[in-house]
Amino acid sequence: MRSTKTKTIVILGMLTALLLIFSLTPIGTIPVGPLSITLNTIPVAIGAIALGPVGGLAMGTIFGLLSFGQAIGIGVASAMGAALYDISPFFCLVQRLVPRMLDGLLIGLLHSVLQNKIGGNTSSFVTGFFAAFLNTVFFMSALVLLFSNTEYMGKLMAGKTALAYIVSSIGLNAIVEMIVTTIVAGAAGTALYQSRILPLKKQSQTSQQTSAPAAAKG
Repeated sequence: MRSTKTKTIVILGMLTALLLIFSLTPIGTIPVGPLSITLNTIPVAIGAIALGPVGGLAMGTIFGLLSFGQAIGIGVASAMGAALYDISPFFCLVQRLVPRMLDGLLIGLLHSVLQNKIGGNTSSFVTGFFAAFLNTVFFMSALVLLFSNTEYMGKLMAGKTALAYIVSSIGLNAIVEMIVTTIVAGAAGTALYQSRILPLKKQSQTSQQTSAPAAAKG
């Protein structure tokens, strides 16, 4: 029990440190031509893979709080965040925090289910993809839901419907985020399973099934 708690604390501490580095320095933002991608979904995905829904929720919460911090000038500044904060500090907090919490919780649940069906290695890549995908969908949906009636969002939406704006906003940067998070989180999850830091449930179940007939024959 103590070793499990220690492992949990160590993993959360390392992932929190990674999120702090990504949010407070330019390291977490990668230029892609005129666009940029964020790496903050990677620690959330790894937290969900390593610690399930609780780990995903914890890392999603930290991600959301750091994102709100960027809106008020802490770390790498966010122009959109600053504009939303000027409109409504409370709605800005909700829009920055809740989508990330929901993202972390859901991908943690997803991984917990999938690791028993398709194995931990494969489910790690799936979890990585959905970490970035759901983050984008939830973030943009909350943006439209909370700020669609403001002059700022009116200019951004330019007469588009909410759905059309959300779809059109998922551009190259969001696609690259999904690819990068899928690869990195999947590789990290695979490493955790292969090193036996995480139990290979799917593989162990298969091993038990194949060993049972052999034991009966013996």
